[in-house]
Amino acid sequence: MRKINESYQYAKEVYAAFGVDTDAVLQKMKERQVSLHCWQGDDVNGFEVTAGGTSGGILSTGNYPGRARTGDELRADYEKALSLIPGKHRINLHAIYAETEGKIVERDQITIEHFRKWIDWAKKLGVGIDFNPSCFGHPMAASGFTLGSKDEEVRQFWIRHVKACREIAAAIGKELGTPCVMNIWVPDGMKDIPADRLGYRMLMKKSLDEILTVKYDKKYLVDALESKLFGIGVESYTVGSHEFVMGYGLKNNVTICYDMGHFHLTESVADKISATLLYAEDLLLHVSRPVRWDSDHVVILNDDLIALAQEVKRADAFDRVYYALDFFDGSINRITAWVTGTRAALKSIMIALLEPTDKIVEEENKGNYGNRLALMEEFKTLPFAAVWDKFCYDMKVPVGADWLQDVKEYEENVLSKR
Repeated sequence: MRKINESYQYAKEVYAAFGVDTDAVLQKMKERQVSLHCWQGDDVNGFEVTAGGTSGGILSTGNYPGRARTGDELRADYEKALSLIPGKHRINLHAIYAETEGKIVERDQITIEHFRKWIDWAKKLGVGIDFNPSCFGHPMAASGFTLGSKDEEVRQFWIRHVKACREIAAAIGKELGTPCVMNIWVPDGMKDIPADRLGYRMLMKKSLDEILTVKYDKKYLVDALESKLFGIGVESYTVGSHEFVMGYGLKNNVTICYDMGHFHLTESVADKISATLLYAEDLLLHVSRPVRWDSDHVVILNDDLIALAQEVKRADAFDRVYYALDFFDGSINRITAWVTGTRAALKSIMIALLEPTDKIVEEENKGNYGNRLALMEEFKTLPFAAVWDKFCYDMKVPVGADWLQDVKEYEENVLSKR
């Protein structure tokens, strides 16, 4: 405790010299929430009685022991992860995590009652829930098309599914007293070059128009739409491209979701934030890490992640941006992945909040671009770690790498027995 406080006092003085109040930043960090995705805990399998498995550009690799097999196991793993992450956060569910008591319930027939255990558990923990329709891993998605399908039976099935999910999400938001962000992502596309790009997009637009006909209070439900560059089996054409999603979102006041792994590796998602927020009310970020073609590696504190948070801060937009995680790695301890990724996301947010932004903006406005560059470089080595340790200590979670021992004990006592 003494060393943490001593280090923090030193950091406080260093930051104060640049006009940054570290105590105020610690208070702001308590307000920042990250939505932790459930699918990291079970490799995107879900709890359907007739599980279809992953498909449509989604693939979790590895077979590390201890995967959650039931809702109770997944919730227990969630609790362990949340106990090792500073702050109060949210959880993010997919529709395939409905609990139907052993009964076969088709996806277009799910209701709020199939998520009752999740809601009661969230109330106990005091956390919010976000939601997603699951338009993959199902016989009706075998063609590679869902909301953009030219098979009317298929298209209507998925319309009913997403409608049911919106109704569930709005009910969740109302019960928990915090808006439920429901993100729509569909895997529609083709492996090779299509002859009718427009036709599928017209059908996708028609489907979304019908789905969004019912209006819900934004106090309960925030509708979001996510694009993708490509995936497994849809390498040449994705119906829901960035341009499609941006156009539809801005025209229809639907929140646009940017997944960090859904763009070309040379694109900067950070650069898109200020451009979008000029026209959009809010924005959803799916924080993941692309490696080559794979978009969903465990988040780490790299330049891309820091740049993303810095841009949100520089745009004064933390209250307009929803942070959610989206990765899955079945080759390592799944709780280790959750905690590593979430703590990395929070570290990037803290680094951004600690940045003496006014100093670099001042130099830029003066035309002193050399000074701006020099200050940006100096700020990279300010003693952020001491402030982070203080935050963890104040939030009563392990400081540094001490949390790894907690995961080790949980693995020995719980995961290894599954």
